[in-house]
Formats: sequence, structure tokens, C-alpha cells
Amino acid sequence: MQKQKEAKEKKKDMIKWLAFSEKKVFDKLKSNRQGLSEAESIKRLEKYGYNELKEKKRVTLFKILSRQLTNFIVWVLFAAAIVCLFIAEMLNFYVILFIIVFVITLGFIQEYKAERAMEALKRIIEPITTVMREGRIERMAVKEIVPGDILLLETGDRIPADGKIFEIISLKVDESVLTGESISIRKTKGDLIFAGTTIVYGKCKAVAIATSMQTKLGKIAEMIQEAEEKTPLQIKITSLTKTLAFIALITCSLVFILGVFKGALLTGILIIALALAVASVPEGLPLTLTLTLSLGMHRMAKHNAIIRKMLAVETLGSTTVICSDKTGTLTKNEMTVEKIFVNEKIIDVSGVGYKPEGVFFYDGKEIDPKSDKVLLLILKASALCSNAILEEKKGKWEIIGDPTEAALVVAAAKAELWKDDLETKYQRTGELIFTSERKLMTTIHKKGKEKIAFVKGAPEIVLQKCRYVQKNGKVIKLTEKEIKSILRTNKDFASSALRVISIAYKKVSELLTQENVEKDLIFLGLIAMIDPPRPEVKEAIDTCKKAGIKVVMITGDNPETAKAIAKKIGLFSNYKLNKSNLKNAKFRKIVEDGVIIGKELDELSDNEFEKIVEDIAIYARNMPEHKLRIIKALKKKGHIVAMTGDGVNDAPALKKADIGIAMGIKGTDVTREASDMVLQDDNFATIVEAVKNGRTIYENIEKFTCYLISRNFTEVILILLGIMILGFEFLPLLALQILFINSFDEIMPSVALGFDPAKKDVMFRPPKNPKEKILKKRNLVLVSSIAVFIAAIAFLVFILSNPLVNIEKARTMVFATIIGTILFVPFAFRSLKESVFKIGFLRNKLLIGAVVCVALLTLAIMYIPFFQGIFALTTLSLKDWGLPLSAALITFIFVEFMKTILK
Repeated sequence: MQKQKEAKEKKKDMIKWLAFSEKKVFDKLKSNRQGLSEAESIKRLEKYGYNELKEKKRVTLFKILSRQLTNFIVWVLFAAAIVCLFIAEMLNFYVILFIIVFVITLGFIQEYKAERAMEALKRIIEPITTVMREGRIERMAVKEIVPGDILLLETGDRIPADGKIFEIISLKVDESVLTGESISIRKTKGDLIFAGTTIVYGKCKAVAIATSMQTKLGKIAEMIQEAEEKTPLQIKITSLTKTLAFIALITCSLVFILGVFKGALLTGILIIALALAVASVPEGLPLTLTLTLSLGMHRMAKHNAIIRKMLAVETLGSTTVICSDKTGTLTKNEMTVEKIFVNEKIIDVSGVGYKPEGVFFYDGKEIDPKSDKVLLLILKASALCSNAILEEKKGKWEIIGDPTEAALVVAAAKAELWKDDLETKYQRTGELIFTSERKLMTTIHKKGKEKIAFVKGAPEIVLQKCRYVQKNGKVIKLTEKEIKSILRTNKDFASSALRVISIAYKKVSELLTQENVEKDLIFLGLIAMIDPPRPEVKEAIDTCKKAGIKVVMITGDNPETAKAIAKKIGLFSNYKLNKSNLKNAKFRKIVEDGVIIGKELDELSDNEFEKIVEDIAIYARNMPEHKLRIIKALKKKGHIVAMTGDGVNDAPALKKADIGIAMGIKGTDVTREASDMVLQDDNFATIVEAVKNGRTIYENIEKFTCYLISRNFTEVILILLGIMILGFEFLPLLALQILFINSFDEIMPSVALGFDPAKKDVMFRPPKNPKEKILKKRNLVLVSSIAVFIAAIAFLVFILSNPLVNIEKARTMVFATIIGTILFVPFAFRSLKESVFKIGFLRNKLLIGAVVCVALLTLAIMYIPFFQGIFALTTLSLKDWGLPLSAALITFIFVEFMKTILK
């Protein structure tokens, strides 16, 4: 009843806000169009708190602790403790209780570290939004938004707070997160927008009216809490652990039956059976896996790759194709205008970056841009038809907005045409926003009584809209001959890796619609800008080639520009052509060039496209929907596809890809939500580094899994050998000794193997098959042979130590042998294929530390009288150590030998 009452009150509040006029809204919130002051925003943040939903399913310390009680080994140990209590073996009872506490504590610490690592990742990808405060546009964390803030929102933005719109341009909002309806809602001035929903088209200014749990979304917050999902690898490991537990149960049952048949004491049989159960199950496996994955993700975050879903870590190692956007990922996305084509002549512009310093040249001589009216007009038009902002902060010039638009604003500023001054003279009254489908943007401005539309976009698209051209101050009809001349110049610019924008305008008199504004335009000229390749990309693409990964460029740019960049970064060296496709006249040019444009792709059927998809290096003049076709075709060819994206329309493709990669800098909130991985630096080289880390993590999981299983089955085989050959009275190891080895000595090296550094050749191998099992045939043979060999050699040490005369010393010798193998064998497991002598002993410092700890802990147990009594061990002389250490060294040599044979 209380919740229903609160919901009704909230609904009434919304109706009130909807009815309020703009003035009343600002009065009520004590705000204005210029935004809050910094001092006021701080006060409100203290009053209303952070703008974030309360996590109802947050993992608490108690929940982490309670998870430890679901560990199979804990229940086995509890059973062992109860048996010890029943038979009055109080020393064993207390030791087992201590081990239970240790296992729970160790598990708690590891899971707590993993959760902390995941929380740190969430803080790294904290969402950012744009607001206006005191008349200044600022980018800030969504959680710092307060009621009264002015929100500046555009296509792809996730709305950070409930708000009321007071300025709008063709706005559509996806409210499916609240309503369940996938149809976008058209909004008008005065409408309300809601936190969590997404701008799918247009832009607006709104004043925040509610934040945090006071938003509409806050009232249904539990609906968006995501359930914790296990990855396929975690499921495989859990399944493997259960299988091993089942094997342990069968083994224990057989031992129990055998013991009863031979007339052994019931209590002794129970203790041995429980010891075997402990020996059979690699209890550290699930925990080590979670720790390796989560801390591995945290390590990847330090290299600017934020993994949003654990599944991505596994899939990265299998990636065979990376489909990458060009601008900002393969290139720097730091645009600088270099050439302007006006009046049938090419003007050169000096200067680099966003500093508004540079001069204009024609034919090698400096010119005054103000002396050329058409040049002056094209610079004005390009600056006014842009939403980027250029400002100086602490002596450094910075931009807010799209780098392409920023380059246009900077070019105008070099001619002392400052955007702020221009916007005062030419007041903007309307805008038709740029989309990847239209490839155009138009702004309408009012100067006195005159209305002017400025248009910018792809040259071939703009030219289709133009009827006239302005040359030497005169407007004349645009002829086919001139169009061909302009397109030739455009191709020349593009072939030099320049990005080309066309500028046009018209004076508007009739009623404004999209159709009549963007027709019969007056062509002004071309503006060409350089976006240089990232210096590290060429090496990264070369690494991909060695790793068996194909790289594909996807761009909305001219194919000539794309090809020029591709040649600079060595993209074409990554391709081997299918000669059979060269015979087909329809495909020949596409396959020879390795380039296809969106229009050509549309003309191909799915079957035709699938035939040539592996021959294409560049997709130019690409639309977002083409990305879905590319992914589908590559997947049909059996590829594991990673796809990058930044725009709202890229989200479906990112979801469809095996690895969806969103841009952290220029990406929209929608693409980040749809992605598996976010690039903090938008850099292609970061993707390659993430693939390298993904491969390393998977290899490490494979290594410690094989290591732990080989260790556990060694003990099972050893105990079974003792029972079958010598009977229950002469077991090679006692239950407490097995518990100590499993609980203390084996887990430390396995965790260290989980953090083994990347091998030098990790990116010189083909991608792994995603269907490949960890215990594949080769690994199963390796693990089984090692387990049998160690058990056999440990039993031989037991026999040579004469157990019939001194059983305690014989068991101590076996204990020392097993521990000795822990000092040597983990180093051999640093690679399941290569010799440790080739990859080196000393690179994994954590493993060295783990082995030293195992040695010190074992010596303490073996030589401190108090612990000797507990674990039934005796002191060994220096001479005695010769046999166990020799056996351990022989085992190490055997493991290396088996790796060579199986290779």
C-alpha cells in the first residue's frame, strides 16, 4: 500500500512538472538557462546526494563469506571433523577445524580481492555527460548531476536525470527501459525526459528536475539490476569439479567396501575414505579461476581495455577477425585543415592541432583570407555549421565536440573568424542533424531579416543537392563539367589520405522543411583535413598478421582516403586473395582492390557477399546496418568477430559480434551499454593488447587447471597403491598430511600460475578453437602420465624407506617427496608445450615467492616438534633429503620429457 501511495504521488509530481511553464520550472528549481554556479551545485550535491541508483544486489562481505560454505571441500572437511569427534581423535578434530577456517579465510580474501577489482572497473567506466554551468559547457560524471542543472543532450546520449525540455531539435527518445515499447517517442518543447532512456535522434537542452532514486527509473530500480552470470569457462570448470567429485565419491565407496572386506577398523576406513575425497577434488580450482579472470580484467583495464563481461576474456583468445572503424581508432582523430578548394584553386593552410595559429597560402605565397570573399564565406559557413567548441584553458587550447567540426572552427579562427562572434551576428534558428545515413548537416541562421542555410557533408552527397556554384563573388549555374572537376579534386585529396568535407549554402525564404532547405544549394568549395594514422597501429596490424588475425577497416569516408590510410598502416599486407573470385567479372574489381563501398554491398545478395567477404580489407561509405551484414557473413565462414563502434546505430552490430568493442572517448552511452569491451583511448593497438592478454589469461587457466588435477590424482593413486599392496595399516600418507598439502602447499603455486606473464610467442600462434576443452586429449595424457609417475615414484620412496620397520619415517619421506615435486614441477607447468629451459625460470616472480613460502611452511611443519606431533612427521637428516629431492628432480625431468614427446 505504501509503495502504491508513493507511486501515485510521484505521478502527480510528473503531471505538475509537465504543466509548469518554462519560467515556473526555472523559478521552482532556482536555476536559469545559463546553469547553476559551482558553489550552488556543491550545496545541492550535499543536499540531494550523488545521482546514482542504490544497488540492491550489491555483494556484501557477508555474502562473500557465505559463498565459502558452498565449497565442496569445506563440507568434506566438516564430515572428517565429525568422524574425528566421533572416534575421539581430538587432535585431528582441532587440526581439521583449523584447516576449515583457513580454507574459508583464503577463499574469502581471494573473492574479496576479485570483487574489489570488479568495483574498480565500474569506477573506471563511470558515465560522463555534458552540462552547462554559469554559461560554460562542461563534461562531468553523471553522478554529480543535481536538480537545476542544464543538460545538453544529443543522439546516442543516455539521459542522466529526469528533466524538462526547453530547447529542442528533432528529438526522438527510446523509452523502452521504462515502457517496454521499442518504438522511439517524438518529443517537443516542454515535454519531460527520463533518466535511463536514450536519445536516438536529434538534440535538446533540458533542466534536471529529479535525480537518483527520485527519478522515474529510481522507483523501479530493481528492474534493471543485472543477475550475476557465469561465463562458459566457469561453467566448464564447475562441471569438471563436479565430475571429479563424483569420481572421488566412487573411489571412496570402493575403498570403504574394500576396507570392510579386509576387516579394517571402521573409523580408520572412514578417515581414509574422507582423505581420498579431499585428494580427489582440486578445491582451489573455481576460486583460482575467478581470481585469475577478475584480476586479469583489472590488469587489462590498466592498458585502457575495460572488460564489461567476463565472457569477453575467453572469446578474445579466439578472435580471428577485427573489424575496426578508421577515424579515431586506426587514426588519431586529431583533424587539421590543410587544403581548401575555392574559386577553382587550392589554398594551403598551415598549423597543426587545435591551436588557432596558421596562415593561408596560394601557389606558395601567403595570402590574406579576407581578400577573398568566397574563401571568407566558406570559412564562416563551416564554423557556423558546426557544434564543436574551441576554448583556451590555462594557456592550452581545448575542444568540446566532434574533432572534424573542431578542425573547421580552428581553420576559421586562423582567419580571425571566431565562432562566438559569428554566432552573435548569425543567430542559429534551426538545425537538421548529421546522420550516417544522410551524411549531411544543415544549420539555419538569421542575420537581420535574412535567413541563410549552411550545409556541410560528403562531397558527392552535397553536390547532388547543389544547383549553383559561387566563384569570384558571382553565383552561376553548376555544370556537369564543373561537377566532374570538383570530384576529381576530391579524389586527389582523398588519395593523399585527406578527409574531405563539402560546404554549400542558400538563402531561405519559403517555409522551412528538410526537403526544401537541402535543395538548389550554392556550392562553395571543399575543405580537406588530415587525420594521421596512430604511430603504433602499423606494428599492431603486423602483430595481428603473425597471430593469424585478419584486420578489416570500416569507414564512412571516401574509398580513396581509406585506401591511402590502409597503405600507410600496412593493412593490405594482411590479405591473401581467393583466386577463384578473380574469375568472376562481378567480383573482380572488388577483390583486386580489396575495397567495397556501401552501394556495391547493397547490390550483392547474401550468398554473393559470403563468397568474397574474406577478400575485402576496406568497407568505405559504410552505413551502420552494413556492419550487421559483415558480421553475419564472417560468422558463416566460421570466424570469431570483434567489431568496434561508437554511434547509436552501431549498437545492434556490437551485440551481434562475438566481441563488441565500444569507444570510451567518442562512443555513445548506447554503444558502451551494448559492448563487451570499452576502449578508454579509442586505440586499435589497445584491442591487440587486449587479445594478447585474453590469450595469456586462457593459457594460464589451462596451466593451473592441469597442474591442480595432476596433483590431486597423484595422491589418489598413491593411496590406492598403498591399500592394494600393503593394506590399510601402511598408508603412504595420512589424512591430515593430505589435507595440509592440498590446503596450504598446492594453492599458492596454482594462483601464481594464474598470473604467469605473457609468453613472447603468444601472438605468433593462430587463435584457439572456442570449442576446445581445457582437458583436451593432449592435456589429459600429460596430466594422467604425470599423476601416475609421481604416485609411482613416491610409492617407491615409501618402499625404499622400509615402512614395516619405521612407518612414521617412511611417511615423512613420502611427504617430503610430494612437497619436493611442488618445489620443482610448477615451473615446468609455466608452459604445457615448451621447455621451461626455453621460456625461463625467473620471469614469474610470484611463482618463485610461492615456492619459497611452500618450502618454509613445510620445513616448519617437519622440524618444529609441536607440528611434528600433529602431522605424525619425524625429523629428516640432510642425508635423508637426498632421496626425496632426487625423486622430485626426476619427476621434473619426466614432465619436461612428456611435454617434448606430446609436442
